[in-house]
Amino acid sequence: MPMSGDTFARRYSVVADTRRRWSDDEKQAIIAEALQPGVNVSAVARRHGIKPSLLFRWRKLAKNDAKPEPAPAFLPVSLTASAKNRDTNCDHTTGDAPAADSRIEIELLNGRRVRVGPGADMGPLKRILEIVDGRQR
Repeated sequence: MPMSGDTFARRYSVVADTRRRWSDDEKQAIIAEALQPGVNVSAVARRHGIKPSLLFRWRKLAKNDAKPEPAPAFLPVSLTASAKNRDTNCDHTTGDAPAADSRIEIELLNGRRVRVGPGADMGPLKRILEIVDGRQR
């Protein structure tokens, strides 16, 4: 007498699933769609037939591949014993600056000059330089 399960025929189904290859243009279009304000990223992924995790990975890689903001460049600095042009002087003092003065003078690309004394707060100084140089953000 056969045991239960002896007559069970094992069936295997072979699934031939291939990976879809996405061109860079297709990826960029899908990423751009997913970056729109108020858009559900998972819904965009489902609409294009991909897993949401893949779309999140594409977004992360695109963000990492984006060109970084150019780093600030160093400009030439010259030190002088006294101020020669009083019309560009940012402070309204009279008389020559003493030789032992510890202030620095920053000349911007647009020709303007800013003098900074010791102990200047760097946060406000950076904002002032951006405004004076015309790169207000």
